[in-house]
Amino acid sequence: MASSKSGKRKSGGKKKGRRPGQGQGQWSGPGQRTGSSFAGASFEHSQVLGDGTQNNTSINVQAYAAVPTALNTLPGLPQEFTGRDDELAKVLALFDPEAAASGAAMGSVAAVGSVAGLPGVGKTTLAHAVGHAALDKGWFTGVRTVNLRGYDPTPVPPEDALEALLRALGVPADHIPPTLDEREGLYRAQLDALGRAGERILIVADNASTSHQVRSLLPARHHGVLVTSRHTLPGLGARLFSLHPLQPDAAVDLLGQRLAVADPDDRRVQDEPAAAEELTALCGYLPLALQIAAALLADDPDQPLSERVRMLTDAGSRLSGLDDGERNLRAVFDECLTRLTHQQADLYRLLGLHAGPDISTPAVAALADQPANTVTLLLRQLVQARLLIQNSRARDRWSMHDLLRVHAQEHARTIMHGGRVSRRRYEQARARLTGHYVRHAQAADTHLRPPGHAVSSLFAGREQALAWFDAERENLLATTHTHARTHTARGLGFALGHYLDWRRHLQDQVTVRAHALAACQALGDTTNEAGAWNNLGTALGELERHVEALDAYQTALQLHQESDDVHGQAIAWNGRGTALGGLERHAEALDAYQTALQLYQENGDVHGQANAWNNLGTALGGLERYTEALDAYQTALDLFQQDGDVHGQANAWNNLGIALRELERYTEAHDARQTALDLFQESGDVHGQANAWNNLGIALRELERHAEAHDAHQTALDLFQESGDVHGQANAWNGHGNALTGLKRYTEAHDAHQTALDLFQQDGDVHGQAVAWNNIGTACRGLERYTEAIAAGEKAVAMLAQEEDWALTGEAWAELATTLDASGAEPSRVRDAWEQSAAAYTRAGEDEAAAASRANAEGPDTAQEAGS
Repeated sequence: MASSKSGKRKSGGKKKGRRPGQGQGQWSGPGQRTGSSFAGASFEHSQVLGDGTQNNTSINVQAYAAVPTALNTLPGLPQEFTGRDDELAKVLALFDPEAAASGAAMGSVAAVGSVAGLPGVGKTTLAHAVGHAALDKGWFTGVRTVNLRGYDPTPVPPEDALEALLRALGVPADHIPPTLDEREGLYRAQLDALGRAGERILIVADNASTSHQVRSLLPARHHGVLVTSRHTLPGLGARLFSLHPLQPDAAVDLLGQRLAVADPDDRRVQDEPAAAEELTALCGYLPLALQIAAALLADDPDQPLSERVRMLTDAGSRLSGLDDGERNLRAVFDECLTRLTHQQADLYRLLGLHAGPDISTPAVAALADQPANTVTLLLRQLVQARLLIQNSRARDRWSMHDLLRVHAQEHARTIMHGGRVSRRRYEQARARLTGHYVRHAQAADTHLRPPGHAVSSLFAGREQALAWFDAERENLLATTHTHARTHTARGLGFALGHYLDWRRHLQDQVTVRAHALAACQALGDTTNEAGAWNNLGTALGELERHVEALDAYQTALQLHQESDDVHGQAIAWNGRGTALGGLERHAEALDAYQTALQLYQENGDVHGQANAWNNLGTALGGLERYTEALDAYQTALDLFQQDGDVHGQANAWNNLGIALRELERYTEAHDARQTALDLFQESGDVHGQANAWNNLGIALRELERHAEAHDAHQTALDLFQESGDVHGQANAWNGHGNALTGLKRYTEAHDAHQTALDLFQQDGDVHGQAVAWNNIGTACRGLERYTEAIAAGEKAVAMLAQEEDWALTGEAWAELATTLDASGAEPSRVRDAWEQSAAAYTRAGEDEAAAASRANAEGPDTAQEAGS
């Protein structure tokens, strides 16, 4: 037959000599053939030579020889294969013959699964594990694997993959036809023959990059195919599985087992558990990274894990530290970029400019300077390439694996240090991103300010603004830190304060306020520096760092005085009063608040006057001038109502409740706190609601409504936990315990007060610890555990005296006297405790309470009178 003139490979040459009705290459089983197969057929094709050249030839195909028994070529599993039980079970279930039988057309469709995941996550090892498990269960008679090298510079084409599989199935090389269609036909015919012989084969198509590489490998029925890829391959019609990095515990196990393989006596993971956890986190819990780290450690058996951690802590060198000479994580990631389009790779590198843990679609659009729908398409393509993760609940948010983020950052830095044009382009992209964050943060902040301030139309209202802040908080903090001492840090440092206070992220608030101050100083912005000092003072005060807060307010005051800023001076005086009150210097605090009030009045700031009156009430309460405090709170309430500030009104009602309680007007105190709660709920202040519930519980206890008080304190506790306020939780547990004591549930009360004590210790609040010890003593007395009760009472009085809270010291001595009397202690010891109580009350200026304690010390039924 003449050679083809075209010289082009034909995917399906014309077949001659086939007998009607005969199958093409059909085998009834290993070593047996039915029909005449390809005998006498002729193929016109271009034969591929080893160097890639082509010769046009004409071949007459003779009858095939018998096919030998296929061999199982599945590699063994590494000893340290761990942490994949759930994933193994899910993938394995796909190939269960009973599950297939329960489906449509029992066994008529091949079971096909596709496992996708980022490079180095362990896809191949999982596929091998599935193969071994399926063989052990008898679900398959053999497994054949083929590495498609989908991410190499030259991926394996389908016809070469078919040749490899046909060889693995036992077809001699000289019986394998030349074209894709013919090889596919022979491959399926061979699998059909094996199926009829009762055999079932699992094909593992490893490392595919496209559906095209795999589609020709799918059998028609009976058998199974498991594909691994860095891409999701939805076009295959396969069951899709996503493989994620290991869980932290499993990652530590892998590291330990890998080291034990090299040296069974290696105990570094057991000896340095914290360093092991940190090392696995720095490896992103990625199996390949963990294996490389383990290899490096095995090569240096004297290296402590902590030293390896220090080497990897610097993000600039982390990928360099994950190279063992044979495996290089950076090279693996670099290889991924070669499979991307220019636009995809460019966006990947641009994302390296982002400092935070995730990013929203609008932020990406700003970064790339492209419409949202355009970047969404590119982002989805990066997700399919397993270089990005789309948040399953918030679909417009995207994140990278930690090590991929380091890789993207490396590429971004390389470009930033490259040519002038590319550097300028990336600088502009970064400026657009930071501008996006500053602009939106400032807009959201307008919705958290007191009434009377203009609000931005970027957000529909406070709830939407808070939701945006909640979603972006970590990104905003990371951006502030990354761009320290710049306009970005200044803008975010001022814009984030109200939100962080609202959500009680108090340490974060100190951090961003300090960044704002440093930026003002670096930029020479004397206009805003005074305000930055004021804001820092407020943040420090929230953490009860009152000495530092006082210094910050003093600096702010001096700067405001230098610039003749009367309103700024008022704010600084108000802050000074708060810091002085926190230091129990109530008389000085009162003077500071009065000065602030006068300046606010001169400036015509009604809202500032309301705050000053509210704080005046607190200072008067600290001086035990409760009637005057009540009047101050009422004035503050009137001004907040005049100003339309619901949140301010809630605070004023809450404080009114405190003053009314001290005046023993308990019913009115209860009503005031209920009103405060309602207003905090109206304003959406979760932390304010928590405080109001806790105070309501106190009011209910004083009305002997202990069951309701218990519920109120429980609600307060839940809300404090929601807002992450440890100190608030401690107070709520204390109130919870007091309500349980009122219900005579002393065991539960003791446990509640013990929890409060632990939290106060965690928070470093010595005064709170003293109160908790006093309450523990009361609970132990109710349980008749007098030795413990006395010890707890003695701790309480000592700590309260050290804190110079003489009113509570008097109360604690009275509790201890009652406990001593109940325990049968010597009368002289009981009398001495009552006298100590009277002395402490006298120092506090509480003459009535002092007289009662003194009477108990002198009278015959002291314990009964003191407990009344």
